[in-house]
Order: sequence, then structure tokens, then C-alpha cells
Amino acid sequence: MTKRGLIVVDLQNEYLPTGKLPLSGIEAAAANAARVIADARQKAMPIFHIRHEATSASAPIFVPGSDGADIQTAVAPMAGEPVIVKHYINAFRETDLKQQLDAQGVDELIVVGAMSHMCVDAVVRAAVDMGYPVTVLHDACATLELSFGEVTVPAEHVHAALMAAFVFGYGKVTSTQAYLAAAEG
Repeated sequence: MTKRGLIVVDLQNEYLPTGKLPLSGIEAAAANAARVIADARQKAMPIFHIRHEATSASAPIFVPGSDGADIQTAVAPMAGEPVIVKHYINAFRETDLKQQLDAQGVDELIVVGAMSHMCVDAVVRAAVDMGYPVTVLHDACATLELSFGEVTVPAEHVHAALMAAFVFGYGKVTSTQAYLAAAEG
């Protein structure tokens, strides 16, 4: 029998409209993540909160001890839920995330969070490389518009491209509603 764990990636204040790096659709994504977190708590599913923190007080974002580095209130951890602080894009790099998953007997992951094209992408790919089946809840994730050279890519296209890549080779992608409905059945 599989044991699922929920990974909540970097849903921090920095990404809110009032933060230094606002994401497109972050409030809706956080609201969906909050629904998934509530469901996980009700079912006693292990929840692992990931929080990015810069290594320097002079960093432009995620400054240690700043409001921007704090996890959003809507998805704040409860007592006993681990918060893994990371300094790199990949939540497995130089953290004890893998050890905590193993200690809880987790062998399948549900992933929500930010940014779709960075930290969510990194944790999904690393988890799959380690053998975990992964489900990403696309509407509980958010990102932003990107530019490269003369091309500007709207946030919804960045997000869709990542979700398509996950489906193509990394795991399952579904909506919060479909996930919660399947979890009830």
C-alpha cells in the first residue's frame, strides 16, 4: 500500500501581489493549496513545507527574517509539520527532505507551490529521479511571465509548458478539484 506525502513548495509572501516577486495567479493557487493541505491534515497525510531563504541579508528576495521569506498565512504550517529551509532551487539539494520522507514511510508525492518553472519543476524532476511517483496539482501552482531575447512568454504559457512536460515524462497532473474528488472515493 502506498503512503502519500504532500510537498508544499515555497508558498511565501514574496510571491504575493505585495511581495517583491509577485506571481500570476498566486492567490488562487494558494487557496487551492490550502484546500489540499486541509484534506491532508484530515487524513493524517504527512505534509512537508518548503521555504526558500537567501543566504545573505543583502539578497534581493527571500531575505532571512523578512516578511517576504515567511510562508503565506493561508498555507502556514501547523505544529509538528516540518518546514524544510532550502537555499537552492531543488528542495532536495543540501536539505533533509529525502530523509524526512523516508522516516515517514512516504513513497508517493503530491506537489503544490511556486514557481512552476523553477522550484516546483526541480522538486518534481528530482523526486521522480529518486523513484517517487508524483502528482502535481496544476491549479495549486503559480509562476510568472518570462522573457528570453526578443520573446516574452505569458505566465499561463510558461505554466502550461511545464505541466505538459510533467505529463510527458514525469508524472500525473490534475486539478485540485479532481484530486480531492478522487481522494474522497
